Amino acid sequence: MIQTRIRSITLPLIATMALAVMAVGLGTATPATGAGLTNCVDVTGPNLGRVGCYEDVWADGAQFRMTFSNQSFKGAAPQALDPFYVLAPQTGTAQGVVPTFMHDHVVRAVPSQNQGGYSLQLQGYFVICTGEAIVSGACVPLWTSPAGPPLPFAGHVNGQPLTSAEAIESAAAAGDVALINLGPTAVIVGAVTRGN
Repeated sequence: MIQTRIRSITLPLIATMALAVMAVGLGTATPATGAGLTNCVDVTGPNLGRVGCYEDVWADGAQFRMTFSNQSFKGAAPQALDPFYVLAPQTGTAQGVVPTFMHDHVVRAVPSQNQGGYSLQLQGYFVICTGEAIVSGACVPLWTSPAGPPLPFAGHVNGQPLTSAEAIESAAAAGDVALINLGPTAVIVGAVTRGN
């Protein structure tokens, strides 16, 4: 039944849900004030997707802050983009809660010689447990939804957290998770600025 449920989800449905996540999850903060940027999940109304904000992300097992000048990429999407993985929370505190879609984010390693301040163009991906991995217990899902039916967002795989791009890509190579490319409308631009 779980396998049937996962396989019945079409790519257009997932792409539609992804747009909702990118619009709501990465774009819900108020304009920057003297107090600094606001968390993206707090942006609402006419500022949605149009103002700078921040979100926490995992990279190589550590949490960093990623800032966004806005939540949409204008122009032709570049061909070679680093991933921006969206998955189940990896600790007891989710990095994003929109409004009931608890999730975390993972990006590639932050280069130490650049001290963590560099621009990124990123392609959004959902990290979903495969049906076989759910049945075997290899992947522990959090059934949650950015919009529409709940999906099995990947939590831990084989007892290990997915707090690095390498861990996620290894789990994908083993068939424990599926990486759902959210398409050209889910290209974002941000910069990892500091640890949390």
